[in-house]
Amino acid sequence: MKRQKQDTAINASSMADIAFLLLIFFLVTTTIDYDKGILHKLPPIGDIDSSPAHANNVLKVLVNHKDELLINGEPATVANLRQTAKEFLDNHGQNPKYSDNPDVAIISLQNDKGTSYGIYLQVQNELKGAYRELRDTYALQHFGHTYEQLKETKSINVKAVSDAYPMRLSEAEPYAENH
Repeated sequence: MKRQKQDTAINASSMADIAFLLLIFFLVTTTIDYDKGILHKLPPIGDIDSSPAHANNVLKVLVNHKDELLINGEPATVANLRQTAKEFLDNHGQNPKYSDNPDVAIISLQNDKGTSYGIYLQVQNELKGAYRELRDTYALQHFGHTYEQLKETKSINVKAVSDAYPMRLSEAEPYAENH
């Protein structure tokens, strides 16, 4: 008796179908990360008083193309920016160089087109940190919780804290000239 040779070839006709289905599966289930940029919550239209601000109610923060920081035209460092911003915002008319009160205080930030992204983010963080610290202090004194804790618990006191220290941070168009 002779044995018949068995065919050892694999039928590959459905391999293309399987590969195509796997490709579709991975395309459908994969998420692609993308940069979101810096998230800003812009104030509603008409929220900021359009009347001309007194010079002492505007803190001008300028970052030039050499990443040098100027506050009201005077050289400064990022390390002392937060403290300067807090003193400006929480002045309540004591120092004539600073704002009359937090309701009318505006921080104007302007960058040069050559400003590095790193220094831009540092300045942004320091200015927002000044507002956060003032709001936390106010919230702790009046409500016994930080501002973030009030926001997390959806407390009605969040508006009172925001109204006491409204974030009025104005970003001007970057200028092109190298100053």
